[in-house]
Amino acid sequence: MTGTGEEKHYGHGPELADTPERKKAWPEKQKGPVLLRRDQVGTGTTDQRLLDTTGPTDWLHTDPWRVWRITSEFVEGFGALAELPAAISVFGSARTSVDSPEYAAGVEIGRALAQAGYAVITGGGPGAMEAANRGASDAGGLSVGLGIELPFEQGLNEFVDLGLNFRYFFVRKTMFVKYAQGFVVLPGGLGTLDELFEALTLVQTKKVTRFPVILFGSAYWGGLVDWLKNTLVAEKKASPHDLELFHVTDDVDEVLAILAESRRPNGDI
Repeated sequence: MTGTGEEKHYGHGPELADTPERKKAWPEKQKGPVLLRRDQVGTGTTDQRLLDTTGPTDWLHTDPWRVWRITSEFVEGFGALAELPAAISVFGSARTSVDSPEYAAGVEIGRALAQAGYAVITGGGPGAMEAANRGASDAGGLSVGLGIELPFEQGLNEFVDLGLNFRYFFVRKTMFVKYAQGFVVLPGGLGTLDELFEALTLVQTKKVTRFPVILFGSAYWGGLVDWLKNTLVAEKKASPHDLELFHVTDDVDEVLAILAESRRPNGDI
């Protein structure tokens, strides 16, 4: 109260008192479940913007539209991959050279997985990913590539039989986990580490169960394993049990044995 006896109107001025008559004069519009009034009411309708090809295109870059685009990526991914046989996701550096021992190991792993009846899923790019796809393709197995839109063009390698390209990393990462029974991780960089630690976190928090994570190449991964043990665990930032969430090997036969063991029902001998 001002003590003057005059009515105070915040934001409208005395001539815009919220009387029933004034409320009827407010511009008002219902946009789906959203109510818009006063200066929030724009011109045009949703149908008009859909059908008017000469209209503005800013809506293509709004967050509500991105939600539908994200949803469409999940739908396309689920639809394309839902009927895969048992599959293993293989990760590794796109920079692995064709004449390197790591590339040869990728080909051998891809071939062995296909011969064991697994589909092989990779990021679809060059390097270690191409190697695993190549091995699977050579063995007559199903070779899957899940690509990602990047600032620099990469594309799917020629050994991919079933390929999808994604805009969003988090959608692609969901596909890697949802349709695989385990990860085999060849030497790689930041992208490989991202996939590795996401998988370990999902297993640690029991978001996925019976999901083996295999690091192939003890010389490459040894320093990381030592750091996890001597720093993370030693400083109680992780549990000693967390070191059991992954396996390190240089033997393709051991890779197959670990995967086979993880698929056995509990209690089987």
